[in-house]
Amino acid sequence: MALLSFQINYYTTRGQQVCLCGSLPELGQFDESKAIVLSSAGDDWFAELNVTDTKDLFYYYFIREGGTIIRREWGTKRKLHITKDKKKFFIWDLWKSKPWHSYLYSSVFINSISYHTKGSITEKYYAHSVILNVICPYADREKLVCVTGNCVSLGNWNPRTALSLSYVDEGEWQIVLDAKQIPPSCEYKFIIRGKASGEIIHWEDGGNRILYAEKAYENNVVFVEMGLQYHYHNFNFKGTGTSIPVFSLKTNQSFGIGEFTDLYKMIDWVSITGQQLIQLLPVNDTTTTGTWRDSYPYSAISIYALHPIYLGCNALPLTDKKKFQLYAAEASRLNSLPEINYEQVLQLKASYSRELFLELGEQVLSSDGYLTFYEMNSHWLFPYACYCYLRDRNKSADFLEWGEFRNFREQLLLHLMENNQDAKTEIHYWYFIQYLLHEQFSGVKEYARERGVALKGDIPIGISRNSIDAWTAPGLFNMDTQSGAPPDDFSCLGQNWGFPTYNWQAMAQDGYSWWISRFRKMSDYFDAYRIDHILGFFRIWEIPLHAVQGLIGYFSPALPYWVEEINRAGIPFDEERMVEPFIHEHYLPEIFGKYTDEVKDSYLDISGWQRFRLKSFCDTQQKIERLFTDLPDEKSVHIRDGLLSLCTEVLFIRDRHDQHRFHPRITAQHTFSYQYLDDHVKHAFNRLYNDFYYHKHNYFWREQAMQKLPVLLSSTSMLACGEDLGMVPDCVPSVMDELQMLSLEIQRMPKDSGTTFSDLGSLPYLSVCTTSTHDMSPLRAWWTENRTLTQRYYNEILQHEGTAPEECNETICREILVKHLQSTAMWVILPWQDWMSADEKLWNPNPAIERINIPANPAHRWQYRMHLSLDDLLKEADFNQMISKMNRR
Repeated sequence: MALLSFQINYYTTRGQQVCLCGSLPELGQFDESKAIVLSSAGDDWFAELNVTDTKDLFYYYFIREGGTIIRREWGTKRKLHITKDKKKFFIWDLWKSKPWHSYLYSSVFINSISYHTKGSITEKYYAHSVILNVICPYADREKLVCVTGNCVSLGNWNPRTALSLSYVDEGEWQIVLDAKQIPPSCEYKFIIRGKASGEIIHWEDGGNRILYAEKAYENNVVFVEMGLQYHYHNFNFKGTGTSIPVFSLKTNQSFGIGEFTDLYKMIDWVSITGQQLIQLLPVNDTTTTGTWRDSYPYSAISIYALHPIYLGCNALPLTDKKKFQLYAAEASRLNSLPEINYEQVLQLKASYSRELFLELGEQVLSSDGYLTFYEMNSHWLFPYACYCYLRDRNKSADFLEWGEFRNFREQLLLHLMENNQDAKTEIHYWYFIQYLLHEQFSGVKEYARERGVALKGDIPIGISRNSIDAWTAPGLFNMDTQSGAPPDDFSCLGQNWGFPTYNWQAMAQDGYSWWISRFRKMSDYFDAYRIDHILGFFRIWEIPLHAVQGLIGYFSPALPYWVEEINRAGIPFDEERMVEPFIHEHYLPEIFGKYTDEVKDSYLDISGWQRFRLKSFCDTQQKIERLFTDLPDEKSVHIRDGLLSLCTEVLFIRDRHDQHRFHPRITAQHTFSYQYLDDHVKHAFNRLYNDFYYHKHNYFWREQAMQKLPVLLSSTSMLACGEDLGMVPDCVPSVMDELQMLSLEIQRMPKDSGTTFSDLGSLPYLSVCTTSTHDMSPLRAWWTENRTLTQRYYNEILQHEGTAPEECNETICREILVKHLQSTAMWVILPWQDWMSADEKLWNPNPAIERINIPANPAHRWQYRMHLSLDDLLKEADFNQMISKMNRR
């Protein structure tokens, strides 16, 4: 039996209690209703209890008020070993609040950059023991935490003879000292020291600590100072990385497209150039048509399944060598192409995977590894495999065309599998492929961690309308709407992604379990993630199904106006004039030119004096788009685009949920409908518009985000980043800062509308700085797009005199990269193309094809690929050394 004496200092208000809960029966065995309540003397709280078990103790504190738990300690549970031969443990604790550097406890650091082999809790003590337990997440994998002090046993302040602590877990270090070798009281400090060099990296800030070793002079006593905080006042981690889609990778072993196994060489390159992170685009399966349209990585058919196209085939050679050589020859041909031939690669991989299944399927599906994988993933794996079978059998991914299977019914599908051997074989094939992908990607993750490199994934804000998720859980989505983005620098017409919007109310009813499951699956492969369009958690741009462009969307949720409110604002509301398209005789020639009369005759009906309405067969953008599916000539394009614009000639949009409330149309000031208003009505509309888009919703949208994000972010230990570009509400930065989410900062897309370029020296620390994204032109191509802008950048930002060079030569490129690397952001993650810009010998001859995506083009082919292989890049010693030096600045 041992006596445990706990003490913790904590300020409480009247009625609050400090409670202690732990793994032992005496501490409730983590049943918080059975936790013990500490006694208090001022702000000091005490508890003593006798325990009979000799085992590892795990425990934590929480605060209760009026029977309700109002606060728990942050972080992992405390750990202490209780032994039979010790009669008493004096445990001095410090309350663990969420630290400002809480990002250091994410898996990016704990499992990669700052990974240390975990030690066990100390189980052997001296006759008189002192335990020092310190929380220090600042020592990366090349460093140790040590202790030194003003006595012989602590090294007499000589850092070379300081005592090393053992790593416990998640930034926690511990050492057991012989109390009899220490004076009754002494001064000490913790230090951080290089593992290999012994170099002192940092002396703990602040005054010396005092250790009262005499508390352990009594026989069989262990004195524990638990949860000490290492003092490092000005610590700021600076990390660098590379962004590159998996499909863009290229090695000598690739099968015409980047594969998971190609990431090994990417990790090697990132590691030798002094970087710590690789950022990828989404890697989930997108296969709906089997054509190049599936190359769009943000339209996944499953939030869980990995894309079969990323299977590393060379790592899984066929036993039939002749057959393998035939596949390898075709792969070599595709590998030599300057851009991805998505359809041919997909066909090659599908054929090869079928051969693999014939050879290895039975063996793999009976292995222990697969059985464990299936047990953990069957909840999504079975629907996914059934979907793939039905998609291919019906030659359509639209499940509404699947007859009796249009609605997901598990029992019906199990019956199909049991009674249809072809279906069973096909379903097992998809199990097999997903397991191989999982094994390969998991291996990549472990290799990256061993090299101190973290993988960062990307979570799309939307799901495909024809996805497994929409099939199995349609109630979680608003299938009668589509999501997108309002007009921005990428597209003046807004963006229509076509994804259904989320039914957040339904998702909240089960604690956002769909999202939590999604995040946790991501953590199987990644240590960090970027949430695409983080604004969607505040509000989403919702577009009616009949629309093609994003202009006639509206924010949801929102607080649209009643008619009375619009009238009180000084706008005489006229539904026909302001909600229906305003089509007037006078401005039609500006849109249709020489085709005006033809348009009036064929597509418009007269609705009043000099006023028209669109005929019923073309009165929505969707109808117009279908009408002009084939565009044989310039005339058809001109008329189609003009008719589409007529649909947007509205000042207000009716709310989907309440037909009596209205949203001001985004950028309505650019419409003819606005131009034809009286001046005083224009001014009234502008006031209403500015209030609606810039003031009215700030607190409302903050509440929306805070209902969702804290729950989701706490579901994993991954580092969270948010893509917060576009029309950003004022509440977004404060929410992201409070939740310690990293923002995205791009110098040529400043968030201050009053500037042309962001100040790299004033970026928020909790941010990711980059030169460009996959939706933008890389540096060399951007330099030539707008000479006026380039000239300003050359003179104002780079501070060079004279005329800017026609091309962004390697000297300028390096200068731009260095300025970004010296920014105040925590992370600088640059596109691979921009890293390559630093050396003209490694340039792609055609910088225009280095752009990955053009957001304004919904039919864009995602086919960008490295112009040189990673095998060749790894041989470029001088270049790699230069990049490494740049990263050490």
